[in-house]
Amino acid sequence: MKNRKVVLVAAILSAVVISFTVNIVPFGSVVQAQGDGDKKKQPGVARPMTIPVGIKVRTKPQPEVQLLDLNVSEDGEPQSILSIRAVSTNSPITLAVLIQDDLVSSASNEIKPLGEFIRHLPAGSRVMVAYVKSGALQVRQKFTPDLEKAARALRVPLGAASAAPFNPYVEVVEAINRFESQPTGRRSLLLISDGLDVSRGIDSSSPSQSIDLQRAINQAQRRSVAVYSFYEPSVALSQSNNQLLLVGNAQSSLERLSDETGGKAYFQGTNAPVSFDPFLQDLDVTLSKQLAVTFLSTHPAKGFHKLQIRSLNPGIVLSYPRGYMR
Repeated sequence: MKNRKVVLVAAILSAVVISFTVNIVPFGSVVQAQGDGDKKKQPGVARPMTIPVGIKVRTKPQPEVQLLDLNVSEDGEPQSILSIRAVSTNSPITLAVLIQDDLVSSASNEIKPLGEFIRHLPAGSRVMVAYVKSGALQVRQKFTPDLEKAARALRVPLGAASAAPFNPYVEVVEAINRFESQPTGRRSLLLISDGLDVSRGIDSSSPSQSIDLQRAINQAQRRSVAVYSFYEPSVALSQSNNQLLLVGNAQSSLERLSDETGGKAYFQGTNAPVSFDPFLQDLDVTLSKQLAVTFLSTHPAKGFHKLQIRSLNPGIVLSYPRGYMR
């Protein structure tokens, strides 16, 4: 059985437009194809799994048309692709925008361009706007297809240390759980935050030690949400005596969150960015080239399942979650 899918990539006016053909694999045939030994090792039934996949073209395609061959493996075994929601300039996306409420005052200058970014999302997109603050996530606008309404829900962050959350990742988990009621397909979350977790002491600020960061990664992988993050210092972080150490840990945490969920982290050195404009421009291009790939997972056992997606084409770079917890 062939597990590879041929995706048609055409470079037109510097935009990558992707079409595809999908061979539906009979569900029963996959289950019956497993031997008794496989059933003992992997109890349960196969079921669909959707993951976000970003595409980046590093080299300019010489021919007008290239063929992109995709292979999906789970725990080292090839899996059958069931469907691909392809990239196009008008492909809708479900996006949650989270802004930490105790960011430095320069963050207030970015609300207007952020609103314009939301307004220019593809028609049919659904957007939620929420603020990460002390207590619990403040949802200013639930998921809505009204992009103008979502953009108007943005407000200037409070910019006060008293608004600081326990740590940003607790409320990231809360936001990701709200994707459960949304349609499957292209899902992303934009987190504008300092990325710092000192809720359990300075040691917890390390990306390898933060319990809630790991929970956020697990939930994003489980819900097929790619997390993109913009680093912006908080009031407390900008005044910290351990600023160099904490900023390094904070940015590394955001980078880990984005990298392991198939997203991307954006920084401008260790200080507040001069502008979000280059971030938003790159994010707009990145989201326009994002796929939602659904494959038939033959590993239904609980635990972590490692993913690997390959393209045989030179110059094509794929970003996707490193795996997921079941």
